[in-house]
Amino acid sequence: MEKRPEQPLDFTVDNVEKALHQLYYDPNIENKNLAQKWLMQAQVSPQAWHFSWILLSPDKVPEIQYFGASALHIKISRYWSDIPVDQYESLKSQLFSQITRFASGSKIVLTRLCVALASLALSMMPEAWPCAVADMVHMFQVEDSNVDGRARCLALLELLTVLPEEFQTSRLPQYRKGQVRAALAQECVSVFPLLQQLLQLQDSPGFIKQKVLKCFSSWVQLEIPLLDCENLIQAAFSSLQDAELFDTAVEAIVNSISQPDAQRYVNTLLKLIPQVLGLQDQLRQAVQSGDMETSHGICRIAVALGENHSRALLDQVEHWQSFLALVNMIMFCTGIPGHYPVNETTSSLTLTFWYTLQDDILSFETEKQAVYLQVYRPVYFQLVDVLLHKAQFPSDEEYGSWSSDEKEQFRIYRVDISDTLMYVYEMLGAELLSNLYDKLGRLLTSTDPPMSWQHTEALLYGFQSIAETIDVNYSDVVPGLIGLIPRISINNVQLADTVMFTIGALAEWLADHPVMINNVLPLVLHALGNPDLSISSVSTLKKICRECKYDLPPYAANIVAVSQDVLMKQIHKTSQCMWLMQALGFLLSALQVEEILKNLHSLITPYIQQLEKLADETPNPSNKLAIIHILGLLSNLFTTLDISHHDDDHESTKLKKHPIIQGPNPVVMVLQQVFQLIQKVLSKWLNDAQVVESVCAIFEKSVKTLLDDFAPMVPQLCEMLGQMYSTIPQASALDLTRQLVHIFAHEPAHFPPIKALFLLVTSVTLSLFQQGPRDHPDIVDSFMQLLAQALKRKPDLFLCSSLDIKAVFQCGVISLKFPEAPTVKASCGFFTEMLPRCGEIAPVGQVVHENGKMLLQAVLEGIGGQASRNLMDLFAEILFALNKQCFSYLSIWIKEVLQQEGFPSSRISPEQKETFSQQVLRERVNKRRMKEMVKEFTLLCRGLHGTEYTADY
Repeated sequence: MEKRPEQPLDFTVDNVEKALHQLYYDPNIENKNLAQKWLMQAQVSPQAWHFSWILLSPDKVPEIQYFGASALHIKISRYWSDIPVDQYESLKSQLFSQITRFASGSKIVLTRLCVALASLALSMMPEAWPCAVADMVHMFQVEDSNVDGRARCLALLELLTVLPEEFQTSRLPQYRKGQVRAALAQECVSVFPLLQQLLQLQDSPGFIKQKVLKCFSSWVQLEIPLLDCENLIQAAFSSLQDAELFDTAVEAIVNSISQPDAQRYVNTLLKLIPQVLGLQDQLRQAVQSGDMETSHGICRIAVALGENHSRALLDQVEHWQSFLALVNMIMFCTGIPGHYPVNETTSSLTLTFWYTLQDDILSFETEKQAVYLQVYRPVYFQLVDVLLHKAQFPSDEEYGSWSSDEKEQFRIYRVDISDTLMYVYEMLGAELLSNLYDKLGRLLTSTDPPMSWQHTEALLYGFQSIAETIDVNYSDVVPGLIGLIPRISINNVQLADTVMFTIGALAEWLADHPVMINNVLPLVLHALGNPDLSISSVSTLKKICRECKYDLPPYAANIVAVSQDVLMKQIHKTSQCMWLMQALGFLLSALQVEEILKNLHSLITPYIQQLEKLADETPNPSNKLAIIHILGLLSNLFTTLDISHHDDDHESTKLKKHPIIQGPNPVVMVLQQVFQLIQKVLSKWLNDAQVVESVCAIFEKSVKTLLDDFAPMVPQLCEMLGQMYSTIPQASALDLTRQLVHIFAHEPAHFPPIKALFLLVTSVTLSLFQQGPRDHPDIVDSFMQLLAQALKRKPDLFLCSSLDIKAVFQCGVISLKFPEAPTVKASCGFFTEMLPRCGEIAPVGQVVHENGKMLLQAVLEGIGGQASRNLMDLFAEILFALNKQCFSYLSIWIKEVLQQEGFPSSRISPEQKETFSQQVLRERVNKRRMKEMVKEFTLLCRGLHGTEYTADY
């Protein structure tokens, strides 16, 4: 490889050409990368002004000319302030002559040169070059014998097209942007007549018209008044008849109609409606001939007009019929024949229009709203029919031929339809449900030969869409629907799924009408045995068990038996097995204690036997999975088995149904029975984080659900956790310890075992810190969270003489320097809990006063650039707490720490440090101010102050 292009400052024409050759033709990827880096430096170097023009010479190849043009654009757009004012004019005329020369040359070079001239114009407008656009038009209309007229015309159109685009991406300061936009908008009088003339000329070739429409599209995005665009929009509508121009004309029309300012020009919008309606024949022909591109384009135009301006057009009450005609045209697009996304892709474009129209109608004052509801309620009922028709599955054969991607797109499309139906319910109300119910009733009770399952499924899907989010408890059609469901002949997976989800959506209603449970429960239990209905049947059973648990005791034996059967046959995947266990937990919660124990016994015994067998085996990957599966089933069962009803809403009716508990909690009894077995499993798998985590999860879920009822287990569990953690420290054991501290530490009876466990895990973790904690960020994270919880719930733990608070403090400081953000976050949480306790816990106060400087040093290091910028608020909280709790110490520490040379960053001057420390020491009341100061200071330390990187800060 040539060494020369690497020499950083030798930006000569030869070297640039060699580097370009390397970039394009060298097969070695490293050489390519080096060349690219060097070329990027070359582009921004002062020499670029010199070599760019030479690289544009006619004897160079287009790749080299392109680089020259790009370098000019970069210099003009980013380094404008380097260009002396007296060179503006020569730069302008040089660019003009190059553009003229390239008008019949390489297209890509021409475009780059146009972009460079556009950038120059934007920097000079309006003062230094007041009529920039008019001058450009004039320059290219002057006869030039060397360049033929068409090439000149194309070059001008290219220049005019890139000008607004360059404006959109330019880095002009805000105040200049406004000035330049206004100047450009005024100059459209030089552009639009020319564009119109070119479109209307009979002999204008297609490629010129194409360019004209692109140019118009580009200009309308400058917020040109719609009135000024009227004639060109008209011409664009005429161009829709020309297949070659169709796509570009659609873009131009949609862009001009969609600009936010357009709604001010109501008369122009009203003139556009007949234009759009005039496309209906073309739309129908396109649909008939299967021309998806054309139907899609016309639909985009109709939707752009309807969606962006429905409010303005509805306001013109005397034109209600023409707007209604537009709405009907959009309805045609919603119901376009074919199955999305395989034979049509247009209907999905229309869905947001229906939201917008409904919102606008419902936002009118009462009288006007009443008038429009009369007109549009029938339209929305029709929409429901159209949407349910579109939501129908194709025939089994056709659906079978779809790719998995098409099936997924169709699923998402149905979700969008579902959301739309739910929304439409706001407008149509209960009548919508009656309407769906009547249709379903007719379908299911008809004596005619049965309709396809797709019709039934779509109607149920509509019902489910509404029932999932709207409270249907007062609807008078639900009893009828529940009565109809068993009459559905379910011979298909999609239909069966929808039946399940519909029953699930009605679970709350069933809780208020328990007499109907028996109508649908057998269907759900039957479906549990079908692996294809796994998700829908299990989630529906879970909803019923959660909502209706107090009405399920008569069915409990049956539900448990069926569930046990499918669990044993391993019909469902792991996550559905876990849901099923949660469902059984809800179910058992409502039974009498002896019933719970009986059911638990039959449910759990097979698993306990399996676990006993597994505990005796030598550890290997397959029995590990089996162990984790069984432990997961138990912890999911205990997550929802809550006989003290912590989670119930206390309605009097529900309270009457609660069984009264005497004696120990069944979950605790089961845990005590299997405790020895779990310890045995643990002893073999202590090295395995996943098994340890699964064991901890059982107890963590049980503690969270049982709360005080878990008390009898506390001593055993504390002892087991201590042994586990002493042998092999793992984060999950610390998380469970934190749970125990949170719930039981403040109860005198449980304080001794919890205190012993807390001291034990602390001393084990401290010795882990001495060996080097870097490999265990998760343990450090959980440890910091445990310390914070202890300070919050039971600060007395820090009064124990055997707790080495100084070592704990130092571990916190070390953790603040970890690269993992969650660990740093947890350490900050520990210090913000600890510092306010300086006064009330003497040992804490002493340690902070003796070692606080070390903490301050670590915090400032983080702010200086060591820690992620997202953590700055947390560091600010520590500073705020230090200032509040130990002000006299902080004022000495901050001076000493900031005196270090180049600390916390070499970018900070002594004056900036002084200002910062003054600000910090002054701020003892307003935490938000402290956060702002820290953000400001960290940006200075990182050299990012005032750059675009701070924009999202």
